[in-house]
Amino acid sequence: MFNGFISIDKPPFITAHDCISKLRKLLKQKKIGHGGTLDPMATGVLPIAVGNATRLLRFLPEGKAYEAKIRFGVVTNTDDVTGAILSDRPCPDIKLEDIEKLLPLFQGKITQRPPAFSAIQVNGKRLYDLARRGEIVESDIPIRSVEITEIRVLSWTTGSYPELDVAIACGSGTYIRSIARDLGEKLGCGATLSGLRRTYSNGFDLNSSLTFEQIADLLRSRSFEVLAPDHGLHFLPMMSLDEDATKRWCMGQVIAIKDVLTEGENILSQYVRMCDRDQKFLGVSEVIEAGLQPIVVLNPIN
Repeated sequence: MFNGFISIDKPPFITAHDCISKLRKLLKQKKIGHGGTLDPMATGVLPIAVGNATRLLRFLPEGKAYEAKIRFGVVTNTDDVTGAILSDRPCPDIKLEDIEKLLPLFQGKITQRPPAFSAIQVNGKRLYDLARRGEIVESDIPIRSVEITEIRVLSWTTGSYPELDVAIACGSGTYIRSIARDLGEKLGCGATLSGLRRTYSNGFDLNSSLTFEQIADLLRSRSFEVLAPDHGLHFLPMMSLDEDATKRWCMGQVIAIKDVLTEGENILSQYVRMCDRDQKFLGVSEVIEAGLQPIVVLNPIN
């Protein structure tokens, strides 16, 4: 049985749930979860937890990065090229300089209207279900606050329907489709997302990601290994325990700070990684007034 993380390089046109199903068949293991969805059209990094590591998903750091392609002159009902076309107007005169003047409006903390076809719930119902039935209007879609730390031009292709490639770094909850749509609206020509690849997500990047084909090959050669359970948690301070404290912590007891062998740089952090004296990862503690409260114990001592 595997216990740890896998960073999947998701292929296009399948869902995160499809990825879980594929992995369950490949690994012959049921306990698998993902660290956030990715639009079916999109490719790239999808963090997957396997076995006991599923208990660590909630501790993964925030932050995502994408490479996106935006097509101008086309508007769709899904805000990407998979949707029905609402308007189609060639705009060969759009200039990159005009776009670059607008990009600062999409950086920092901004408000954003999610796409009508998204998984957000309104009155207990998914927006995409309401949209498919024609039961949603723009004013029903809740405006959200998101943070975009970077939006940078990668390339520009001219033509009747110009396309812009951009790199975007952002916080959780950001819809890249909405950025494409809103940029087109500000230019007055309309736009839609024509390509999306996630290059980083919650502590994982493309360098550590595998395709399903690569995983299958590694399994056949019996050389497949998952990433360590604390792979995405290195941003958390780490504390080491002696043998006695390790036993007590693994049994669910709170450990006083004075009994810790090594302290992390930021003891004020809400959560810390716990290791034994040999640096074996044990799980995660919450820092409380009394000391270190076990929250997730991966290696209990019987």
